[in-house]
Amino acid sequence: MSVFADTSGLYALLVGSDDDHSGVVGAFRSVVSQQRPLRTTSYVVVETVALLQHRVGLEAVRDFDDHVFPLLSVEWVSDDLHRRGMRRLSRENRRRLSLVDCVSLEFMRQHAIENVLGLDRHFKEAGFVLLRGTTDP
Repeated sequence: MSVFADTSGLYALLVGSDDDHSGVVGAFRSVVSQQRPLRTTSYVVVETVALLQHRVGLEAVRDFDDHVFPLLSVEWVSDDLHRRGMRRLSRENRRRLSLVDCVSLEFMRQHAIENVLGLDRHFKEAGFVLLRGTTDP
């Protein structure tokens, strides 16, 4: 059973001072040890790199690229997936819901992914399960 990797989870995984770091590390270790595919989109990769570079620095970006990125199965966002994300963004009409979130939600529905390595409440509101520690599904 695949797990979706969101920017919020990847950031917390890589930033030791993040309040959710230890829980996300536990969830990440559990997913990896169970050999569950960790899937994401190119939009999440770009957003994660930009956030890490801006808030933490290039060393965190290098850690992501060297240690986490190789464990991800990345789907490069197609025109169709982008359009579905844009339609969802317009339909939801919520200022704090980003295009990256909408594309992620559409991707997860398309691939029947139920679990998220992430902290964003939008996933929970949409009916997905946020993984937070070693006892998660």
